[in-house]
Amino acid sequence: MIIICFLFIYFVTLRVNPLIPMHELSIALGIVKIAEDETAKAKAKKVTKIELEIGVLAGVEIDSLNFVWSSAVQDTVLENAEKEILIIEGKGKCIDCNTEFEMDNIYDCCPECGSNFKGILKGKELRVKAIEVI
Repeated sequence: MIIICFLFIYFVTLRVNPLIPMHELSIALGIVKIAEDETAKAKAKKVTKIELEIGVLAGVEIDSLNFVWSSAVQDTVLENAEKEILIIEGKGKCIDCNTEFEMDNIYDCCPECGSNFKGILKGKELRVKAIEVI
């Protein structure tokens, strides 16, 4: 009961909806900060388009990011900007047999030898690729 009351007070105090994905909200707010900084550097007024690269192994739920996007960009330079998300497929290289293979999950093992020891070559990206400003 004490824990439930604490969580209720926490969410009410911060005015946070407990149903909003917090991880993706912080990512969206970070993207807003990047866009605002770059817009200020360019002495521009607003962003017309933003391109994001997000890897399938980055731990970002695209649906959740899209869900929180409108709340995060409200009253910012990104409010009316077009958002384009480029998905980067995962790729790993087995440390034991040097096989390169596609990865859907961070815990995928080598399809050739079954080893769990691998290096991730791509798929963990989370970056702002381009911003168009006016």
